[in-house]
Amino acid sequence: MAEGAQPRTDGLDQRGVVGGGHASFLHFSQVLWGGGPRAPHARPRSRPLHLLERPSRERAARRPSRSPGDPVDPQPGPRRWAVLATCCLALFLVGLDTTAVNVALPAIGADLGVAPAALPWVVDAYTLVLASLLISSGALADRFGRRRLLRAGLVVFAAASALCALAPTPGLLVAARAAQGVGASMLSPVGLAIVVGVFPDARDRARAVGAWAGVFGASMAVGPLLGGVVVELAGWRWVFGLVVPVAVLALGLTTRFVPESRVDRPRRLDLPGQVLLTAVVAGAVALLIEAPHRGWASPAVLLGAGALVSAVLLLVVVELRRADPLVDPRLLRVPAFTGAVAAAVAVFVALNAALLATSLHLQGDRGLSSAAVGAVTLPLALAAMLVAPVSGVLVGRLGARGPLLAAGGLLALAGALLRLGPHDGPPWWLATGLLVLGIGFGLANAPITTTSVSSLPPERAGVAGGITSAARQLGAALGVAVAGATLARAGDGSGVATADVVPVIWTIVLTCGAIVVGLASVLPRTRGRGA
Repeated sequence: MAEGAQPRTDGLDQRGVVGGGHASFLHFSQVLWGGGPRAPHARPRSRPLHLLERPSRERAARRPSRSPGDPVDPQPGPRRWAVLATCCLALFLVGLDTTAVNVALPAIGADLGVAPAALPWVVDAYTLVLASLLISSGALADRFGRRRLLRAGLVVFAAASALCALAPTPGLLVAARAAQGVGASMLSPVGLAIVVGVFPDARDRARAVGAWAGVFGASMAVGPLLGGVVVELAGWRWVFGLVVPVAVLALGLTTRFVPESRVDRPRRLDLPGQVLLTAVVAGAVALLIEAPHRGWASPAVLLGAGALVSAVLLLVVVELRRADPLVDPRLLRVPAFTGAVAAAVAVFVALNAALLATSLHLQGDRGLSSAAVGAVTLPLALAAMLVAPVSGVLVGRLGARGPLLAAGGLLALAGALLRLGPHDGPPWWLATGLLVLGIGFGLANAPITTTSVSSLPPERAGVAGGITSAARQLGAALGVAVAGATLARAGDGSGVATADVVPVIWTIVLTCGAIVVGLASVLPRTRGRGA
């Protein structure tokens, strides 16, 4: 510890990394050091915990005055929950921009003169860049500082959102959306690593991760509702414009509350691995986006698929030979981690396929407005928001397996209800099915995120968060691709989700739920661990 610096008593070291604080470790320090002075050769930050503790009055008297911008609070409990709220706010923006723009596409096309075939790139430019950079951003944050990268991401995201709102041409709008994806990639895995770091207790961490994951799921679920209302009341540009002040608020809260943190021994940067991983993720997302429009058997798609397989094989070979790989292929040998990542893909396939089919069916086949579509999806959004915190508590008390099994069962039930019910029935029936889907979706995110993070070493928290977030974005792209391919083959190929086509989408949702139930069986039977 530097000369004159005061000891930290909030469980964080000078860099904001979670310190010890467990009774067993404190006792070990006392036995090892015997309460005497530290060895001359010992590094200052390696001093045992009992030498850092002072009586509360002496500590308060010796502590220098704190500036308003100091990100460290002497009261660890409230401060940690403020950190969680800040990271959740930043994450809310990421999920919101993934789905809110969908309902604004017709208005964007009419205003900017965009052809229907080109409209999906307004959404896809964001998704592709976001999914491509998530894992790399998590690794960079572990090395260079998580708060630093979180603040940079918020600045980029706010600036890009302003450019989207002011874009005069389709090309500039797509470019600004890609820039949004760059900023968003710095928010999701970095925020998760920060949350994991400031909650050393397993049960508190499970609740925090549950809230964090639930906010992301709720933001994606509520996106169509907020997007539809904003388009109806103020126009499509405000879908982006309203994001700017929220991002600025999150930036200020990050400066005030979030401590800096990084791993104690950062691994070497794996530039070849990062380049190949970005190519693989970007290629997979682009293939899923373009194949429904070009045809799965078209030469371009087949060539792209071949290139993607080659890139995956090359990535595996390169990473197996690296001493510190960005993504170690051997992680796939961890059943819990692999199951959580695969479950994330399946859950987001179900969500995004359902949202796309609902929007196109109600607007294209039944002629409802974008605000009305948002009202039908409201039960899904409310259920996801209300259930997500409960899921975090359940994971903390029961472990991840039970909540994930329940989530998969509810997804399958929602698909079965909508598949077997009246396909051209009243909107309230569709809203009922979406309510069940929202409950399952809200339950799923906490056990998925908690399992993926806790199954890897703590120093890989950023990479674990990046992999899980990338899996979600891949699932979102796959859900849109599968639903789009289904609609493209329907009727005259116009893409309108008619009543006779929608049941195929609900079969996909049912199948995804069954897959999640199967994947949950690989999780260990734990109770009360939560992480």
